[in-house]
Amino acid sequence: MRDTYTEFANTGLGRKLTTSLGLPQPAKLRRYRPDAPLVEGPVVVVGESATSDRIAEVMLGWGLDVRRHLGPREKAAAVVAAFDTISSPAQLSADVLAVGGLLKQLRSSARVITVFRDPQQAEDPGVRAARKGVEGMTRSLAHEMRAGGTANGIVLQNDLDAAAPGFAGALRFLLSGRSAFVSGQFISVGSVNGALPEDWSTPLQGQVAVVTGAARGIGAAIAKTLRRDGAEVIAVDIPAAGEHLAAVANEISGTALQLDITAEDAGERILTHAEQHYGRLDIVVHNAGITRDKLLANMDASRWDSVIAVNIESQLRMNRAFLASELFNRAEATVGPRIVSLASTSGIAGNRGQTNYAASKSGVIGMVSATSAQLQARHGTINAVAPGFIETEMTAKIPLVTREVARRLNSLNQGGLPEDVAETIAFLASPAAGGTSGLTLRVCGQNLVGA
Repeated sequence: MRDTYTEFANTGLGRKLTTSLGLPQPAKLRRYRPDAPLVEGPVVVVGESATSDRIAEVMLGWGLDVRRHLGPREKAAAVVAAFDTISSPAQLSADVLAVGGLLKQLRSSARVITVFRDPQQAEDPGVRAARKGVEGMTRSLAHEMRAGGTANGIVLQNDLDAAAPGFAGALRFLLSGRSAFVSGQFISVGSVNGALPEDWSTPLQGQVAVVTGAARGIGAAIAKTLRRDGAEVIAVDIPAAGEHLAAVANEISGTALQLDITAEDAGERILTHAEQHYGRLDIVVHNAGITRDKLLANMDASRWDSVIAVNIESQLRMNRAFLASELFNRAEATVGPRIVSLASTSGIAGNRGQTNYAASKSGVIGMVSATSAQLQARHGTINAVAPGFIETEMTAKIPLVTREVARRLNSLNQGGLPEDVAETIAFLASPAAGGTSGLTLRVCGQNLVGA
């Protein structure tokens, strides 16, 4: 779906008019292209610690132009600031103001990434206050970024250091165009599980993935992105979507499975299909979902029960089947299994007329958190992605004025694309995200609702 306002705002006349009238000025975002550099320009590292040294070392290994200082007329592509050793709020000042001094020298679609330790793991009040201070500063900075820029954080848990593969994976994702619609968010890295790919352009090479609800929209984008990244893909959708499903499967040289995921044996049927066609299953993406919106006062059992059945009960049932299967938990696998579920910002902040949908999507967040320990015991992960306003066939049906307001109600002043959700899912499904589990990561342009 076209966003004609954003297109106009990025013309010469559009920039002049939107500036003079004080209207939102959505920028053209830098999105991932396999042939494009990771970042275009210098990356400045702020902070004096072993972690900041390791950050610089990792990025130098990627061939980036890493600096500790920037000339007065130079423009930076990114700033990475390490706050991992702070023990009091008073210690924030020097490095925070150093970051602030670089903001006017950022290029369009720039990245600011803060690195700090988990506040909840600090018992000392001053230490926890300092760490929460970094979190609040990062969220607020994300609102101040301009020209398509984003600000996000990486949270190191326990005594984990920047040498963990999961840290490098998170850092690269947030620097890249893959995270174009992710802002004001935090990726927790809690273990040394995972592995960095030999080829960053095909991090899922040799993996087999299943994507439910793959016939259209976000599901189709997920299937295509996983295939681009090297995975073999099983595309799943209901029989009524068979023609679209076949088209997607053919485009990605995958296989199609027509299936009602609410069936009692849905998980077993997916496993059978995977075994017959590929002999393995590594990645499960629970994308299928429905809406049956109604104010709760007018809600009936059919609307409520159908949404719960599709959006959460089916996932719980299928996960039990997957976790019980040796196909999904192969002892010889070098990388553990991955599950990624679609939540929603409605499940975080709620939404008028969507009590059923919000309950189901909040349920997904709870399921992911509770299932994480089971996956980590298998060296695997389970995470969720919570999209905000995404340009799909469904949002195209929203009345014009409501749709325009929803598009601008985030720090990037525009709606996201299905590809933005797909890129985040592909990251969480990759070996490089092996240190992150139980996370719900919002892909919403820092939507102005919820946390």
